[in-house]
Amino acid sequence: MLKVSDNQRFLVHDDGTPFFYLGDTGWAVIQRLDREEVGRYLRDRAERGFTAIQTVGISEFDGLTVPNPYGDLPFTDMDPTKPNDAYFRHIDFIVEQAAALHLHVALLPTWGDKVGPVGWGTGPEVFTPQNAEVYGRYLGGRYRDAPIIWVIGGDRTPKDEHHFATWRALAAGLDAGDGGRHLMTFHPQGRLSSSSAFHADDWLDFNMIQSGHRRRDFSNYEMVASDYALAPTKPTLDGEPCYEDHPVVDGEGYFDEYDARRAAYWALFAGAFGHTYGANGIFQCWRPGLEDRFGVRRPWDEALQLPGADQMRHARALLESRPFLDRIPDQSLIVGDPGGGADHRRATRAADGGYALIYSPTGLPFAADLSALSGERVVAHWYDPRTGSAGEAGAFTTGATHDFTPPSSGHGNDWVLVLDDPARNFPPPGQVG
Repeated sequence: MLKVSDNQRFLVHDDGTPFFYLGDTGWAVIQRLDREEVGRYLRDRAERGFTAIQTVGISEFDGLTVPNPYGDLPFTDMDPTKPNDAYFRHIDFIVEQAAALHLHVALLPTWGDKVGPVGWGTGPEVFTPQNAEVYGRYLGGRYRDAPIIWVIGGDRTPKDEHHFATWRALAAGLDAGDGGRHLMTFHPQGRLSSSSAFHADDWLDFNMIQSGHRRRDFSNYEMVASDYALAPTKPTLDGEPCYEDHPVVDGEGYFDEYDARRAAYWALFAGAFGHTYGANGIFQCWRPGLEDRFGVRRPWDEALQLPGADQMRHARALLESRPFLDRIPDQSLIVGDPGGGADHRRATRAADGGYALIYSPTGLPFAADLSALSGERVVAHWYDPRTGSAGEAGAFTTGATHDFTPPSSGHGNDWVLVLDDPARNFPPPGQVG
């Protein structure tokens, strides 16, 4: 099982070892993939270094009226107090397969349009505080011993007390059903965080942000930094940034692997404990013959090969190659203006100064103040987020400011400057023992 770290910034296993949340977005896996396809999907994501799969028990895509691949609907008579065991046996299979691959399932009990407001979903609104608590107890008990993270919500903003009461009742039911064994969060609407509605709630163990799909250079790091500064202290992550191969809503073209990388490094260096990747064809498990939603261009099994998914592992490897649980954001490492828009540079370091990481998304040069780093000098490397390779960049004295120029610049030429105290004997950046 997972828990929040002692410093309230990260997730750890029961034995205290760090858990890097690298999520993949498979919202429609439960509704649309058969068991052979589920196995193919989960194996692919495990091989690429993902540690969590975000999916939905009752889908946004007509989840109450369109059956899963085996002809099963979730409820009898659309009544959440009458779950169909056959439907949930398919979820059992998915959870068991994920566990065998050391993947956690970040499971939304229902998409938000079943609570309201409907928005672009297909409803109807069937959940009330009373039946949500019953449904939560059922799910909590069924998956009491499974590697689950509960994700309340589903892209809907609570509008009135009925909505708040329903989500809170669902959380209470889950907690009662599983004995409080699993972490819980809330998936909000675009450009919002769970903190805007539920930060003070005891059941909310960590915050989830949806920075969304509207702009290429949307500053998700500001949302992470805002959550990071809240009291009480809770971990946070961007659980829905721009999806690779998704249309840019307030612009032209489609998001690509560079957009996905930049969102990840910006969020992680701003203080997020993990990150979620998404791809347009995969999140909706689209295949020819299904409705064309959100400008989808390729089926899910082809979208598995999009390059951004494979590049996410390099962000995980970099952070896991250094002490994980004492990492803090620190923009004071960057001298002067860190830049705005696509050029914004972001910095993080060990609390004791043993290492620092500075991300330059367009390869622009910058000056770094090394006075917060330990030792008399640091060894520098340039880490390539595209390949996970690192090249030496010299040694520099601490207690001073130095200028750094990445190996290349321009759109798609993002780099991480890695600064290490040589006395710590860290492995090369990105190499995990």
